[in-house]
Amino acid sequence: MSAAEAVQPATTMAGHNRISTQALTALAQAAAAESLGVSPQDVRAEWSDDDGLLALSIAAPIGVPSLVDVLMDPLRLGTFGGSVWERAVKAKTTILERVMELSGSTLSRVDIRISGARITEGARVQ
Repeated sequence: MSAAEAVQPATTMAGHNRISTQALTALAQAAAAESLGVSPQDVRAEWSDDDGLLALSIAAPIGVPSLVDVLMDPLRLGTFGGSVWERAVKAKTTILERVMELSGSTLSRVDIRISGARITEGARVQ
């Protein structure tokens, strides 16, 4: 049997797949946590209908360097990805793309409410 014969084309199966709201919420929490530099347990995610598409609302704190560290080294803010505002704006796109990529769902938008700050030692993971 040749390699071409061994590779079978994918067959289409009848039925459908569903991703539960709980699974989508956990995915959104993980994506937001990664983007904002906090723990997934700190992130609240809620879904709503936006003219047939999913809209995601996130409420979470954001990881920040200590003010003493920033005063001693103003460039430290850059290692975290910029100001809180800049990071929140970037996070919207990152979270939207990540959730859509991993879930296959189409999101219309991501709204973020920063609910606090968590002092962290290291820079956030990009």
